Amino acid sequence: MLIDDKFFMKMAIALAVKGRGFVSPNPMVGAVIVKNGKVVGKGYHKAAGKAHAEINAINDAQALTGDATLYVTLEPCNHTGRTPPCTVKIVEAGIKRVVIAMKDPNPDVTGGGVDYIKRHGIDVTSGVCEDEAKRLNESYIKYVTTKRPFVVIKCAATLDGRIATKTGNSRWVSGDESRMHVHKLRHSVDAIMVGINTVKQDDPSLTVRLNDINGMDPARIILDTNLTISEEAKVLRLNSSSDTIIITGKSVSEDKKNAVEALGVKVIQSPVKDGLIDLDKLMDRLGDLGITSLLIEGGGSVIASAFKAGIVDKVIFFYAPKILGGDDGMPICKGPGPALMDGCIPVKDIHVRRFGNDVMIEGYV
Repeated sequence: MLIDDKFFMKMAIALAVKGRGFVSPNPMVGAVIVKNGKVVGKGYHKAAGKAHAEINAINDAQALTGDATLYVTLEPCNHTGRTPPCTVKIVEAGIKRVVIAMKDPNPDVTGGGVDYIKRHGIDVTSGVCEDEAKRLNESYIKYVTTKRPFVVIKCAATLDGRIATKTGNSRWVSGDESRMHVHKLRHSVDAIMVGINTVKQDDPSLTVRLNDINGMDPARIILDTNLTISEEAKVLRLNSSSDTIIITGKSVSEDKKNAVEALGVKVIQSPVKDGLIDLDKLMDRLGDLGITSLLIEGGGSVIASAFKAGIVDKVIFFYAPKILGGDDGMPICKGPGPALMDGCIPVKDIHVRRFGNDVMIEGYV
């Protein structure tokens, strides 16, 4: 590995990030072409079905690709999908060296991208900034290796761990900066999930509202075991290109189901465990629907159920500098917990950020 490899790979990763929220179910990929120490081409994957990062970088470099080095955040594809193989274009462009951050973990595609370009005399270096590249595409990696979505729990709480008052009021626990970051999180995932109590209490839209980009609304998933949602709920009457999906148990009113579906909403009946939707089995169903990433926003019963089901991959907790000062508000997790501290769920690889006066703690379960 050369001294500049990390520098140029970090540039490629920064380009890949531009595709966040737009490329699913594909991974985010960035590419940089360097010749004689200078960047001559840059590109990233902009949307599923459109040109891959390598092709965009090669097109950007035009006639300067001969004997150049290509930096790419993911192993170039060697199969024909919605676009032709990138490996062939790399060879045709006269690239002499390819630096890759990570191999493609997808077992369902015909791999061998590295082997193909090596057979054509191109020098290959792998594993440069690999950890950063894997974190960038953690949802893609989880989905292609398990066929289940990468699950993130997000919540905003007071310093004494309450997400709402005893009346259910939660507007607003966190500040403007935190809430804007949450909209970026929503933009980055395929689906967002809440329980029916959150819908009844807050009547949320569960859409993306960003100032700097035209954000993509995730699919909205409502856990409503007995299908008690009001037909006037905002989430059923949105002008949005994404789906609203209500997850119910097997025994619900057929008339109510028909009335809700008449609003353009999908109603999916799913197995129930202990009177609630079985979240473990639901993850398989969501995976079958092509949902690669899921953001759970609550409330307390849903968050607790997600932890109990063992489906959570990552947590993002916002703590506001507020103290409710009582024990009757809504806790982050509702219901019984372990008897001993040894029963706590460990969180690792912690990152801490400030958003205004709020503190965000992010980590992996």
